[in-house]
Amino acid sequence: MFLRLADQYRSLVCDLVMSLQALAQCLRQQGHVATCYVCGAEREHHGASFVADLGDTHVVRFLVSDFGISWVESRDGHELVKLEGAEAIQELHRVAAVLQEAPQQPMPMQATPAAPAS
Repeated sequence: MFLRLADQYRSLVCDLVMSLQALAQCLRQQGHVATCYVCGAEREHHGASFVADLGDTHVVRFLVSDFGISWVESRDGHELVKLEGAEAIQELHRVAAVLQEAPQQPMPMQATPAAPAS
């Protein structure tokens, strides 16, 4: 059972990495500054670091690796929100949906209060 779960998690990481690469490319095409750095071989992605500047000093960072998944949102260099695991993936989904609805608008801030920095 544990080997199966490990394989499923590796598959999830790989899928997230591919999605982050596509999102970064889409954001760049819309005029945003976005990067996605990938760790691992082309078909064996072990993780990625996605960073996007969404305007008005609003920056998001999504990290995915074999060790975990996290989302950090900041403004003016101050961390506002930090999410991990499934909540981080849900926030990534929210951002992607907002970008599809209004690609030229600055991202609205999330209503969730900031989690304490670790």
